[in-house]
Amino acid sequence: MSAAQGCCPGSEEAPEFSVIIPVWHEAEGINGLVAHVRAAACGERLEIVVCDGAPQADTLAALRDGEVVRVRAAQGRAAQMNAGAHAASGRILLFLHADTRLPHGAFAAVRQGLQQLEATGKGGAGAFRLGIEGASGFLYAVQVAANLRNRWTRTPYGDQVQFFRAAYFRLLGGYSALPLMEDVDMMRRIRNRGDAIALLPLSVSTSARRWRAEGAVYCSLRNVCLRLLYALGVPARTLSRWYLASKR
Repeated sequence: MSAAQGCCPGSEEAPEFSVIIPVWHEAEGINGLVAHVRAAACGERLEIVVCDGAPQADTLAALRDGEVVRVRAAQGRAAQMNAGAHAASGRILLFLHADTRLPHGAFAAVRQGLQQLEATGKGGAGAFRLGIEGASGFLYAVQVAANLRNRWTRTPYGDQVQFFRAAYFRLLGGYSALPLMEDVDMMRRIRNRGDAIALLPLSVSTSARRWRAEGAVYCSLRNVCLRLLYALGVPARTLSRWYLASKR
């Protein structure tokens, strides 16, 4: 399957960006997400890589855009993102969750952030600020707290659209094969190398569906507890079992 080329389909030049989208039963919204990425990237050379971890590959079957790179992968966000990165041909990789939307000017901001890192000679990764769609009240407090935590700990999560120079991502060995916390693990490994992480001033817009479905307070407190336990050394596989049990 040929790589998609943003607003310039048919160009033979390699894409600068690969937007990698891990999915699990996202057939209903995948075409709207692809259209959003296309609109956000007008003028940029890019490809979109959709990595389906569902055995039925129902999200891939629903795709209407013939230029999207389709990847079937083992279940699990880390495995799906690594499979997408393997199939990608862009020089910069962006990992976009299916319920997250990019801000205007996202790709230019990523390029600038990585260029600033290159000037220091350390690092090749970054992320956006967290924005929660329609956030007010408690969810607005969650959003503010998350962005303050990012400034202090330099550990942006996956729903903030982590991005990498492709060569740097491969140097790191990709995401660790963890059932949970693969995004936290990746940022920790970068910090342990002594490398910098670019935190962009633009905010993504992440759907509040998971908070609304499970209860905003319950969902937030559970996630905080899981991250604290992970920081204290509880294995990700153990936390994954607890997480799945908490959703039943």
